[in-house]
Amino acid sequence: MSAPGEAWTPTTVAAVQEAVREAAATRSPIRIVGRGTWLDAGWPVAADARALRLDALRGITQYTPGDLTLTALGGTPLSEITDATTAEGQWLALDPFGAADHGGTIGATFATASAGPLAHACGLPRDIALGMEVVTGDGEIVRAGGRVVKNVAGYDLTRLMTGAWGTLGIITEISVRLRARPAVDRTLAVTRAGAVESAADVAADLRGAPIAPLAAELLNPALAARLGVTATGTSVLLVRLGGNAERVASEHAAVGEIGDGAVIDSDVWRAMRQCERSYPDGAVLRWSQLAGRVSDTWRYVVQSCAGFPDALIHASLTRGVVRAILPVPDATALARMLRTDGRPSGGHAFAGGRIAERLPARLWSGEPSAVAANRLARRVRVAFDPWHVLNPGVLGEGTRDEADRHEFHGG
Repeated sequence: MSAPGEAWTPTTVAAVQEAVREAAATRSPIRIVGRGTWLDAGWPVAADARALRLDALRGITQYTPGDLTLTALGGTPLSEITDATTAEGQWLALDPFGAADHGGTIGATFATASAGPLAHACGLPRDIALGMEVVTGDGEIVRAGGRVVKNVAGYDLTRLMTGAWGTLGIITEISVRLRARPAVDRTLAVTRAGAVESAADVAADLRGAPIAPLAAELLNPALAARLGVTATGTSVLLVRLGGNAERVASEHAAVGEIGDGAVIDSDVWRAMRQCERSYPDGAVLRWSQLAGRVSDTWRYVVQSCAGFPDALIHASLTRGVVRAILPVPDATALARMLRTDGRPSGGHAFAGGRIAERLPARLWSGEPSAVAANRLARRVRVAFDPWHVLNPGVLGEGTRDEADRHEFHGG
């Protein structure tokens, strides 16, 4: 039994299980922490929550290069996995935004379903996960999926846990599929004349070109300048190509039909992740709709951020996702940008999805999230965390949860 209020720092799965059972017995909230780099993502967890740190629960427990599979404990840093797989010419093809220098843990990455520029070509976390071990809110150890690609047995609890923000269980171990590293990995900075709005039309040209990029990110002038890829005040398209030498050479030539491309240091992708922290106490917002309408989304976001000349905006063209990193916005401006019927001055309403990824605690809305307001989602949560001790509040849920427990769990 640990001292009241002192953070739990388990080094074994059994110790995690003991901590959760202790919390459940006393109805005490838990704040799940990996390395503590993403704690401003998601709604604030209950103020009286006690930290359960997983950074000591780390290490690769199984790695089979011939099968392109790897299993690691939840607190293992992504950098540790990168080091191990690089030596075998392989990689875990996740490049989540916000994980500067791969400082995040594998458990946090899958718990939040965090993705990055590689997602379209290499898959989202839910596509890469093969199996998981989690400790549920009543202290039970549950294993889902397996360690091999061919495993298909049972319910798909692995996908259920991915993106649940730790509210269904604490990820203590995860098995993932790897990819072979491309023989050639080349990044191009593509520019062409035109205003920011018209530059979004490169999306159509990209779709029509005979290339299959690993990543394609459109940067607004402010972000392009911050990354040092242009000084001309225009938008820039970053294109990442991978494959054998012949394929990359062919695709490089095809990119020339989109605009003027120049080979740049691939370190630009790491620098993009670091931009997440450009504005201390700032905000990160995300808009999305069908990839075929990414130009419309881009224009909408640029117009919405017109009051923030230093906004760093980028679009994952092949996924239809546009993100904005903003200096500290006031609550009124933020509410207007995230309102479903909101529109920029002189602009059109936006029919796609929009969320806040990261915000200062004071700016998170008191309104419940769509997930928290969904009755089925609440029933699932009660089934795995009957006492609501795991990350309470992180999904924007209100005070209805105790009533939910009685309604759905009967206790």
